[in-house]
Amino acid sequence: MTALTDLTKHLRPGEVYRRRELARWSTAVDRHLQRLLAEGRLEKVGAGLYMAPRKTRFGLAPADPQKLVEAFLGDDRFLIVSPNAYNSLGLGTTQLCNEPVVYNHKRHGRFELDGRWYDFRMRACVPAKLSAEVLLVDLLHNLDRLPEDQSSVLPKALTRARGMNRKRLAKAVREFGSARAQRLLEPVLEAPLAAAA
Repeated sequence: MTALTDLTKHLRPGEVYRRRELARWSTAVDRHLQRLLAEGRLEKVGAGLYMAPRKTRFGLAPADPQKLVEAFLGDDRFLIVSPNAYNSLGLGTTQLCNEPVVYNHKRHGRFELDGRWYDFRMRACVPAKLSAEVLLVDLLHNLDRLPEDQSSVLPKALTRARGMNRKRLAKAVREFGSARAQRLLEPVLEAPLAAAA
């Protein structure tokens, strides 16, 4: 078995690899990478990132964003939020954004991965999953970035907050909220339960 064959047996379609991962299975990683790229058995999807192509009936599938971001960060503690998700809150937003935000502990800035731009933002605490409460807190944090009129979205967001689970909303504000989101939601969280219902 050649060293290149040994490397290729570790490749799984759709998986994203860092160069240093591939180096574990290769005696000449750069030479092997060039050959695998030329043969189409690997695709370069970012600086030092490679994906084993996955074929579908529609052609080659793009990299899964979760796998791509995890390989890029070398960490699974992150949350990808598409501003399009704000539309699901029913506040009248009509976001059509193709640049997801990645809240994480390691990187800050805009990076292109697999032909798509991602906005990486460092946060001390990153929720494990995107709940409606976390999404609302994120919307309030990014209120000035919305194309819609803030004065029309904000009252709807606060009304929606009053109908949410107060414990989960308070946790989202405490762990993930910016000072702005905390200030805006303080009256909702401190209102008597009967008034908030």
